[in-house]
Amino acid sequence: MTEKQNGTTASAGAADTSETPSGATATHPRTPRNGLDRFFHITERGSTVGTEVRAGVVTFFAMAYIIILNPLILGTGADADGTVLGVNRVAAATALVAGVMTILFGVIAKYPFGIAAGLGLNTLVAVTLVGGHGLTWPEAMGLVVIEGVIIVLLAISGFRQAVFTAIPQSMKAAMSVGIGAFIAMIGMVNGGLVTRVPDAAMTTVPVGLGVNGSISTWPTVVFILGLILCAVAVIRNIPGGLFLAIVVTTVIAVIVEAVVGLGSSAENPGGWGLAVPGMPDSLGGAPDLSIVGQVDLIGAFTRIGVLATSLLVFTLLLANFFDAMGTMTGLGKQAGLSDKDGNLPGMRNALVIEGLGAAAGGLGSASSATVYADSSAGIADGARTGLANVVTGVLFLLAMFFTPLYEIVPIEAAAPVLVIVGAMMMAGVVDVDWTKFYIALPAFLTIVAMPFTYSIANGIGIGFIAFTVCYVIAGKAKDVHWIMWLVSLLFVVFFAIDPITTALGL
Repeated sequence: MTEKQNGTTASAGAADTSETPSGATATHPRTPRNGLDRFFHITERGSTVGTEVRAGVVTFFAMAYIIILNPLILGTGADADGTVLGVNRVAAATALVAGVMTILFGVIAKYPFGIAAGLGLNTLVAVTLVGGHGLTWPEAMGLVVIEGVIIVLLAISGFRQAVFTAIPQSMKAAMSVGIGAFIAMIGMVNGGLVTRVPDAAMTTVPVGLGVNGSISTWPTVVFILGLILCAVAVIRNIPGGLFLAIVVTTVIAVIVEAVVGLGSSAENPGGWGLAVPGMPDSLGGAPDLSIVGQVDLIGAFTRIGVLATSLLVFTLLLANFFDAMGTMTGLGKQAGLSDKDGNLPGMRNALVIEGLGAAAGGLGSASSATVYADSSAGIADGARTGLANVVTGVLFLLAMFFTPLYEIVPIEAAAPVLVIVGAMMMAGVVDVDWTKFYIALPAFLTIVAMPFTYSIANGIGIGFIAFTVCYVIAGKAKDVHWIMWLVSLLFVVFFAIDPITTALGL
């Protein structure tokens, strides 16, 4: 496929996948070399075992921050009964769920899309379900399990795939580009290039450059050096370049920390974001998985009522449903695995396993697990099959025992890869017809709303509503698929959920 068809530029470390007229790749024959090759379609997709293994490692390091971040969101607050899940226990459960579901997705769906606790979804559980509605952690996780089961049933029935198919090509392209902008934003925030600005007086912008408008911290300098290394890797098409860039940037970070002694940003505003690079005090130990299985499926219904609980499940469901769908659209396009309509072959299996991830996250007390946009880092380094997922999943399982060892890699060393991938995914913008404003406006809103609201699901919802409204204004209401009408209505309810619950006295 050409770069334009793949929706990305040539990726560092990716096998040469330029196709001959017969459809076979120029450097790899279509005939599988062995059973492993045949099972994962490695040669068929223009990859190699070595590329998949290396890219799987890259995906892990791009996602590994969730092992640290998820516990900070879920493991530090007390519920209605005064129970605190604990950072160490949530870290172990997060790694367990991510490892098992990522491997399962790779083996069954056979795509290189990692799965872990969804950011945004975990905050919804901690802040809204537990903090706002006064649920206990088991009750909140019970709602996550219920939401996951519903998603699985929708996927098995074919409805979830029907929704995916009904989305117009222009919106699929916009979703992919928006995800690129979103993960680039994440990379810049993680790298310290973009920072949140306190705005109590409502006189400043919400975000700014570095610290006080200056790139004045060593972690940000390390991030910029890593960004340059990643750019060199991609431009020069260095095999395994993004992986090497992470390694080299980590070494630089370790040296900087050894010389300057910055510590964590929690102690020093100019310190490292999450993990402090340096040799750990220990290699690891046995994980504490005591919170796994602590789920109450009916407690929320008796505590806050059936209607209020149902609305919470609906909120979880819609956010997870479209967050995962949008992510898979973007990743499939980036990897060149989608067809001309932007659909992935074997989508039903992928959607079923993703739904199981939500249920598994609830059962593990780690919040709903979903497909990760950060998987784009591994795809950029050549991942094309589920074998990369198996590698990523195994590393997550090992992380349960060796978390201190993995914490050597600071988030500033992995963040540059996300910015590079975001730039790659911008290529899909040419698939939107910008000359027709009723098509351009919904696509534009989809693209910008994702990074601006820090949510893939929000971007999709705003775009879908705008798409339906714009087509009606253009006199093309009959061209809007009935599923798009239904989904737009559901998103209207989703965005108005707070005033609805207030009006109902919930």
